[in-house]
Amino acid sequence: MKKMVLIIISFLATNCLAQEIDLERLSLPDGFSISIYAEIENPRQLALGSDNTVFVGSLRSRVWAITNPDGNAQGNAVIAIAEGLNTPNGVAYHDGDLYIGEIGRVSKITNVGEKLNEPQSTETLNDSLPNRRHHGFKFLQVGPDGKIYLPVGAPCNVCEEEEIFAKILNMNLDGTDLQIVASGIRNTVGFDFHPISGELWFTDNGRDMMGDDIPACEINRMSSEGQHFGFPYFHQGDLPDPNFGRGRSANEFVPPVLKLGAHVAPLGLAFYRGEQFPSNYGNTVFWAEHGSWNRSEKQGYRVMMGRVSSDNTSISSYSPFIDGWLQGQSHWGRPVDVLSMPDGSVLISDDMANVIYRVSYDG
Repeated sequence: MKKMVLIIISFLATNCLAQEIDLERLSLPDGFSISIYAEIENPRQLALGSDNTVFVGSLRSRVWAITNPDGNAQGNAVIAIAEGLNTPNGVAYHDGDLYIGEIGRVSKITNVGEKLNEPQSTETLNDSLPNRRHHGFKFLQVGPDGKIYLPVGAPCNVCEEEEIFAKILNMNLDGTDLQIVASGIRNTVGFDFHPISGELWFTDNGRDMMGDDIPACEINRMSSEGQHFGFPYFHQGDLPDPNFGRGRSANEFVPPVLKLGAHVAPLGLAFYRGEQFPSNYGNTVFWAEHGSWNRSEKQGYRVMMGRVSSDNTSISSYSPFIDGWLQGQSHWGRPVDVLSMPDGSVLISDDMANVIYRVSYDG
């Protein structure tokens, strides 16, 4: 059973026309509620800092901070902390510093919690990344090894590019020692490290122009460095590419943990780390499906949840956690990223509705 949430909020988003956000159209599992945590233009990746501060990347030119020192159900203030950047989609917080991922550059604001009063200058850590916008949006995480992980997507729908493209990389916190850790990844804009195994799980967006129903988008698990996940030779683990798959075998590559719908565009992925939700959410992974743009009938536009197996290597079952942004063939929101908060609630960014939602369990 699902519970319909009876809240309607209108707002004037930053630099946007006023629009109506009708949360009544969203469906969640029984006992859960959803509300508006903050209003921000084009929010993308979310990162948790100290004192409940949430940092927000965007596809515009600014990075934002949402302050909330008392841990309330809504953010207190929204502050631009960096501006004039080149599509700063990625943000990661570590030991007091904020790391920012632009298309061709990773930078840092040191001791960012002390600098929330106005936009700050950023210190370049590494600007050797390709400056190509196609699948060039960055997503940042600091791994258990203390290194920054980031993607470089394929600069095409499907192509055979050498060097740094279609990869996940890591580097030291000072930007040195940039290394390839995984290959064959068309475009990931969301990943997380499993809280127990420490392994990297990531979404990947499947190629276009093979029809409505193939290939599937993917969730993958990197169990060791150097693995190849198939692109551009094989898609969804078992589907050879009509141009690049000749002479290749599926067993050369690591298959996905889960095949999703074609064109659903999975972006942010996060393991639930809180204690507010019921106990059966203790080993759950959430991912945001941004939604299709080139399918004859739209699909996606929802947040999904998957139960991770007891050995932490697969997804034993999965289902929608929040849906309703897609009404028939019209959509009014596009979820991007998912973030666990210290109180056990979850935040979700929406770069179409220009809001960040808060999901809590009240049952």
